[in-house]
Amino acid sequence: MTNKLAIIASNGGLFDAYKVFNIATAAAATDTEVTIFFTFEGLNLIHKETYGQLPMPAGKEHFEQGFKAANVPSIPELVDMAQQMGVNFIACQMTMDVMNLTKEDFIEGIEVGGAVTFLASAQDASVTVTF
Repeated sequence: MTNKLAIIASNGGLFDAYKVFNIATAAAATDTEVTIFFTFEGLNLIHKETYGQLPMPAGKEHFEQGFKAANVPSIPELVDMAQQMGVNFIACQMTMDVMNLTKEDFIEGIEVGGAVTFLASAQDASVTVTF
């Protein structure tokens, strides 16, 4: 039996990114097959122009010091780590169409697909989480 994790990333903030990529890389490190479906604002997490500069939530600026002190990797570093560990990234085609985005707007190494593409990967997942 293969362990599989399916993640839906539908929010696009900095804390959302840390949740998604922390869970994804932790699972991948334990030989779990991981697929992340990026939809709506979640596309920010893999968009070339935004994923390196996701804003800190208002009133949470004090976390910046903590991230630095704890040596927490940046989102681009976590994205790269996840991809190197074999995490599958699927960008939602419907949302891309609605937002007038193309595959070229995103980081290298992603797949573009719809809900059916994600569901095919997620149907036998042992765990599914949404952020």
